[in-house]
Amino acid sequence: MTTGTPTALSVDATWGPDTIRVTNISPRLPADSTDSHVTALAAAGDANPSTWLPDTAWEALARATTQPEALAVQLGPTPDDPSGLLMVENVEGATLRSLVTRVLLNGLFPGPQPRTGMEVSEVPDPQVHGITHEGRPCAIVQYRYESLTHLRDHVWQTIHATLSLNSYATSILTRSVTRNLITHPVEIVFEDGTEPIHVLVVRDGITRLASAWAVLAGHGADPAEVATLATDALLGGAGTVAGPGLGERLNASRARWRQELREEFEEEVKGGTPGIRAAQIAQSYVVPAQITVGVEGHDGRVLSPEDIFDDAIRSVLASVHVEFKAWDAAAQNVEVITRALKRIIQQDDPRWVTADLQAVYGLAVGRIPVTELPQVFGGDPAPPGTALWRAIYLVSALTRPDLLELLKDQAKAIKGGQRMSMKGFGELLGPIIDLPWRAKKKLVTKQARNAWNNGGVLSIDVTQGWTPRPTSDFTELIAPAMNGDDDARCTLAVAGGVALIADKLLTRNVGSSLSAHKEKGGVPFRSDVHKVIEGLSLPTNELGLWTLALAANTFRSDDLPQNSVPKQPLTGKESAASVEPPYVYFRVDLDAPDRIARDPDGVPEPLYEWDVVAASNPERMAKVVPPSTVIGAALAPAARSSSGESASADDGSSTSVAANETPGTADPLTTLFQYGADQGAEGALHSVPLPAARAEDVPAPPSQRAAAHRKVLRLGVQGARDALDHLHALESEVGDHTPIVPVDQLNELHELLVGILTDVENLRRRTVEDRAAEDNDLESEESQESVLG
Repeated sequence: MTTGTPTALSVDATWGPDTIRVTNISPRLPADSTDSHVTALAAAGDANPSTWLPDTAWEALARATTQPEALAVQLGPTPDDPSGLLMVENVEGATLRSLVTRVLLNGLFPGPQPRTGMEVSEVPDPQVHGITHEGRPCAIVQYRYESLTHLRDHVWQTIHATLSLNSYATSILTRSVTRNLITHPVEIVFEDGTEPIHVLVVRDGITRLASAWAVLAGHGADPAEVATLATDALLGGAGTVAGPGLGERLNASRARWRQELREEFEEEVKGGTPGIRAAQIAQSYVVPAQITVGVEGHDGRVLSPEDIFDDAIRSVLASVHVEFKAWDAAAQNVEVITRALKRIIQQDDPRWVTADLQAVYGLAVGRIPVTELPQVFGGDPAPPGTALWRAIYLVSALTRPDLLELLKDQAKAIKGGQRMSMKGFGELLGPIIDLPWRAKKKLVTKQARNAWNNGGVLSIDVTQGWTPRPTSDFTELIAPAMNGDDDARCTLAVAGGVALIADKLLTRNVGSSLSAHKEKGGVPFRSDVHKVIEGLSLPTNELGLWTLALAANTFRSDDLPQNSVPKQPLTGKESAASVEPPYVYFRVDLDAPDRIARDPDGVPEPLYEWDVVAASNPERMAKVVPPSTVIGAALAPAARSSSGESASADDGSSTSVAANETPGTADPLTTLFQYGADQGAEGALHSVPLPAARAEDVPAPPSQRAAAHRKVLRLGVQGARDALDHLHALESEVGDHTPIVPVDQLNELHELLVGILTDVENLRRRTVEDRAAEDNDLESEESQESVLG
């Protein structure tokens, strides 16, 4: 090979059904950084007056970049600026200083974003905490995960969810990633005591990052396979116990992975014109990045030092994804309300304690866990550390009149609007309130947020200022509420209202609801959600107050009630029995000793939205003629179970078909049951003796081979049935970031199954016809013999 700069190559490559032009393929891949590079970069960073990072963070940065010596030059002072050649960016309240370079693909972790954080996800985002040095903010934050498993699952979920929404794989294969990813160092700590590590995290450009992994995985790799590839490349050495520390093991594992990739690439390009695999590696091996390493808060900014850097980075993201390339409505609403609250914190208003507002902010964004609620708000008695009480205290804090008006003003300024109604403010609160239960109640998240858009629990009384009344039994607040205790009454309004909204028993009812049966979501009359809450919480409405109190007592944050989303079995089989007691809201009867309405047989009657709306205005309800009533068959088992009879959990789970069948056996089927299939069927694989071993050059007779393939066919179809049952059971738990089975895969499966069904039917018909022909021949022979006899 000649000396000098190698010439970039361009080739035509086959990518699925298309042939695309891949440009500027480098004939060689960059080498890894050395220990001397790490030392030099850390020294340059320590000498720069505008940056401070721990040595382990500088090491992570040096290991992840392709030219650490060039970064040392950028950090070095110039005659005009002691801060060197760092990129300077002024954002709201802070100045950021960044390095511009190229970073190894498996040196970058995907970070949490409002886009992903506000979706229904089964793996929660880490807690984010700022880091300071000598009282000054640093360009690094701390992510707190529960364990390495939590980190791995979160990385997998982020890549998988991103690619399920969008992919730039074809574009990146053509010309690689061309726009800088916004990144910064992060310290990852683990609550289970695992050794902390430092990494580089991408805050903007996660779709580009995930798409680069998709290029490396190759055409046809689904998002799950790409996510697994990325997770293994980033955390492949985490499970090793022996040897050096966790950070060193991960660095060594990533280096081995890159070395294998370089060897594969060199083998591909050795012959001259590179193939598709070389193009995949070359175009995804490194990506351009802007790495923030310094931050300086502006004068007059009263944010605590640990919050300045993360808030500045969020300002950068919001300037892109709120004003130009929009996130979805929920993500924008959370960004608006939390930034508005941050702006108020900066004002240092004497009407409230800044530390208290910081605590409210931490609770709103999930930085402070629900279990710490008693310590945050204190009092005697202290509030229970539950998700519902978190909602109560957040609503109380954020709707105090003075603060509420300031929040609305700041939100208008951020959104660029001229006015904001109380319904508009409720729209901002919805995605904050549902954070603890968003994943478990994902089937009704859309309806719940629509209810918040319609005013939520923000009745006139709730927005006038009140103090929550902690209790372990909300019915204890009914008497004080009816006797003029507004704190008790507003606590009931918010607690019961949040519960009813979260479980789809109070929605933004529409015109079609007026003609529907009560068991099908009907309502007796139209009313905004906040008006229903207002009516239920009137001190003279005992029925409404009991409805709110019992709803708050019934609420669970980890499940959906059986009268919230009637789910019909998708496979025609009964659901498995639940260990937990049924989760059902019951209608109120003020004449009953326990205030629960029962039918003539003594079975508690389930609560419907009809009953909730009716209880909000008994006078208006008296003028409404009720429609004919039908019995909700799906709720009968649940109601009877509450009276002592057995019931099945309506959670979408199902027993396996294979449990009632006796599958055959065929050794090739072992792999069919690796994921999801019924384990009873797996055990049955070897219940029948296999044929004796034979020499490799002596094939089995066709009849024996046909028997084996029949077993493969039957167990294969049965395994598909079991896998589909498991998918149905998991559908309610999988986050909204991706469908349980992507549409393109469903189309492929449908086409394959139609082909199998056609072939099976053709075989069946031929067999039936052959048997009929044989029977006819036999009858003819018997008739002829009879005549001859």
